[in-house]
Amino acid sequence: MRKQTLFQLLNYIGKDKKYVAVSFLCALLSVLSSLYLPICIGEGIDVILGYQAVDFDRVSEILMKMGGVLLVQVTSVYLMNRMNSKITYQLSYRLRKQAIQHIYECPLSYLDQKSQGDLMNRIIVDVETLSEGVLMGFTQFFTGILSIFLTLFFMLALDMRIGLMVLLVTPVSLLMASFISRKSHVLFLKQSKKRGALNGFVNERITAHKVSIAYDHQEKNNEEFNTLSNELNDLSVKAIFYSSLTNPCTRFVNAIVYALVALIGSFSVLSGGFSIGQLTVFLNYANSYTKPFNEITSVLSEIQNSLACASRVFEFMDSPLEKLSGTLSVQEVSGNIEFRNVCFSYVKNQKLIEDFSLNVKQGQKIAIVGPTGCGKTTLINLLMRFYEVDSGEILLEGLPYTSWDVCALRKQFGMVLQDSWIKHASIRENITLFQSVPEDVLIEACHKTKAWSFIERFSEGLDTILDDVSTTLSMGEKQLLCITRVMVANPKILILDEATSNIDTLSELEVQKAFYELMKGRTSFIVAHRLSTIQNADLILVMKDGKIIEKGNHAELLGNQGFYKQIYDSQFDNQIN
Repeated sequence: MRKQTLFQLLNYIGKDKKYVAVSFLCALLSVLSSLYLPICIGEGIDVILGYQAVDFDRVSEILMKMGGVLLVQVTSVYLMNRMNSKITYQLSYRLRKQAIQHIYECPLSYLDQKSQGDLMNRIIVDVETLSEGVLMGFTQFFTGILSIFLTLFFMLALDMRIGLMVLLVTPVSLLMASFISRKSHVLFLKQSKKRGALNGFVNERITAHKVSIAYDHQEKNNEEFNTLSNELNDLSVKAIFYSSLTNPCTRFVNAIVYALVALIGSFSVLSGGFSIGQLTVFLNYANSYTKPFNEITSVLSEIQNSLACASRVFEFMDSPLEKLSGTLSVQEVSGNIEFRNVCFSYVKNQKLIEDFSLNVKQGQKIAIVGPTGCGKTTLINLLMRFYEVDSGEILLEGLPYTSWDVCALRKQFGMVLQDSWIKHASIRENITLFQSVPEDVLIEACHKTKAWSFIERFSEGLDTILDDVSTTLSMGEKQLLCITRVMVANPKILILDEATSNIDTLSELEVQKAFYELMKGRTSFIVAHRLSTIQNADLILVMKDGKIIEKGNHAELLGNQGFYKQIYDSQFDNQIN
């Protein structure tokens, strides 16, 4: 799992080959220059022969050389950091852009099963943590690995005995770091999942804050939050504890390496095999060799955390896409829709809609009524092809849904749902959704839905920016904007799912008139609980347990003295009482 995540991550990073190549080159120059400095220092020590026996010309030459090496090192480090920042910025931008695009292409069934807070955590927090880990990986991890190998190469070139001794001790440090990193990776992955669950919980409670207060549920919410928070805290402590073990363990091994180099080097100086300057070079190399281990292990926990976050991000982006079968994209349709023996259920072995058949002709107004859970909204989901039927088929203009391009199919529908959706943008942009619409058409639609009555109150009119601070709209006013949006889109088929539920009675009568004008010549599906809003429908479908138990117009259904009559009488009695 971790290897697959790493390969996917490298594939994303590899898309910026130029920046990666420059970063690697700068890292190489930085390490080489840092390894050449001890040689210069050793040469400088060896030309100081004793009291009043200093070769100042040679010292000046060495100092000039050291100045040039330092300039190369500083420049290469600066450029490397700039490239690494560019790489991580591009990585986070690319991942978030693709994640948002993936949301648009995911089947609705997948998104319905996921917590909104968890998805937000993956796209925002996990990507940010991943970027920070990649930045550390390039600036410290990769440079440290390069420094280790090049230092070892220099030591082997200068003295084979000391180089081999260091090489033999190195695996001990690597084995400890590998064991601890595997353990901490599992814990960081659990930590990331638990953090997503906590974010989902907070998001849900903020959304339903009024409900929590109304039902005095704050104490229970606190208990649930504390439970999740404590679980996250325990996982975080364990993950950080295991990852922090790496640094002191490797430091202990590296201290042994430094001591051995100093001991063997000192005997070599005494025996005449080394000069003092050469011993200084080896001690610097021993420190240079052990220092990257400390730097690597110090960021290892961050890298493990970022890999855990990366696995969650890639898990989401590897989820199946919506089946976009069909290539038919007819621009003009009449509005003839047919259901043929359609069966559907959200969960296997839990039947919902069975053997459903219906033939709707152009221009018909079809009302769908029934108790909660009878399948009204499910029919809308199937009409919009948010879900695929289990068996049977749905046809538009006599052509199966599967032969249609999904985007072309959905453009034939206009939806007004019970829950209004208004984004942070101008009133004009919320209605047109950034499409080009003539001003007169836009204003006429606003007048028809009575939305103009509150739009004209704002000094900026249609260009008023809607947000939660400067502009406050009631639920009814937001719904009017959503209705206006459909009117402007001018679709061939309408879906009204409790479209006037948030509008007062007087406004509803005016909006209903506008709807009747809009529905002329257009196929319309109206889901409603209030039967007063659908009495003029051409056909009323009474659903129960996923089946049509009655159908006909309002007068016919009342005359049948069936389930529809029971619903109608119950609403009428409630109004009188």
